[in-house]
Amino acid sequence: MYIPKYYQMKDYEKIKRFMIEHNFITIITIDNSVPIATHLPVIVEEYDNQLYVSGHFSKENPQWKTIKNNSNILMIFHGPHSYISSTWYETEDVPTWDYQSIHAYGCGMLLDEDELITDLSKLLHKYEYHRQNGATWNNMSDHTKQQIHGITGFKVKVNKIEASYKLSQNRSKKDKENIIKQLSQSNNTVDKRLAREIDKF
Repeated sequence: MYIPKYYQMKDYEKIKRFMIEHNFITIITIDNSVPIATHLPVIVEEYDNQLYVSGHFSKENPQWKTIKNNSNILMIFHGPHSYISSTWYETEDVPTWDYQSIHAYGCGMLLDEDELITDLSKLLHKYEYHRQNGATWNNMSDHTKQQIHGITGFKVKVNKIEASYKLSQNRSKKDKENIIKQLSQSNNTVDKRLAREIDKF
């Protein structure tokens, strides 16, 4: 990913937190010279000073067949993004688009059934533990659990990360304040989220 120097992110802990919080990703591999992609939720974990990303595909999705021992897997983590009008600047300039995006590259492996159950349990816990009688793995019936045979789990060992936060860092203080103000007044919730991110820089 091309990243101008203004927008390069180097803080590993912040990058890792972003990946954990924005865990609906696009995973891209190559099949017979053709790029293929799937959008799916993942679990991001670190152990033994190594970052891993895990999830699952439907067995009907042929992309899972490109994962095992593939050392060129690309995973894109998306953050809030929006159009930035140049009318919000003090002086004339061109409009642009602000965004947060992380590209993580790594080598893939497939999970066995026990590993897949562990991974699913973590994912379900993340989104269901706070709900009364939430749909966690332990609360599911044996009949429902049988659907596990329709999916294939995977894990990617991350070996490279590129992080771009284009958040108007190169604008003047007054420009940034007005950009934040304009985005905050939008009816679009993504604009409001972006405004909060720009305000952090």
